[in-house]
Amino acid sequence: MAPLVIAHLVGIIMAVQGGLTAEEILGRTQGSLGWMCFYSAFVILVAVHGTIGLRSILIEWTPLANRIVDALAAVWLISALILGLRAVVAVTWS
Repeated sequence: MAPLVIAHLVGIIMAVQGGLTAEEILGRTQGSLGWMCFYSAFVILVAVHGTIGLRSILIEWTPLANRIVDALAAVWLISALILGLRAVVAVTWS
């Protein structure tokens, strides 16, 4: 996950320093299979990573049963994947 985070941050810094507008950034990402694959992998890894962390926090900080924690973590994972992948499609495919 670290290489994807680093590449994402480098891309943000380059875009900001280059003075790119949102329209210019979308113009470069739309229709790009490479960007779609990169950000899809990024979304999947972040969603899984966040879900693992959320599950650990719920187990340690709440008296909830493991089944409830697992159900909440699953809902979180599915929600993060749906929202994240919808954003990827909106930025790369629309």
